[in-house]
Amino acid sequence: QVQVVESGGGLVQPGGSLRLSCAASGSMFSIYVMAWYRQAPGKQRELVARITPGGNTNYADSVKGRFTISRDNAKNTVYLQMNSLKPEDTAVYYCNVDLSYWGQGTQVTVSS
Repeated sequence: QVQVVESGGGLVQPGGSLRLSCAASGSMFSIYVMAWYRQAPGKQRELVARITPGGNTNYADSVKGRFTISRDNAKNTVYLQMNSLKPEDTAVYYCNVDLSYWGQGTQVTVSS
């Protein structure tokens, strides 16, 4: 069982930035595909960004150029740097490990 813990959410004004962190337990972190998803009220959960063990990344069209996913295998941690935030980015953000394990989610609210 892999434990997954997200942090870094909060309230930010439009145009602002936040960095989310996701720590995963265990010794296999370096071989996992890591991803961030989000779910807004009344909407389905959607993929935001994904990073492979080799560092290849994919992004949803809605966040390309604004969000950056990265990983630190030495710290068993994946990050999501979110810049130029918009109100439509408001959602609960979830970390996913290898399509198998989920964190509890962290709320991101973009509002003035």
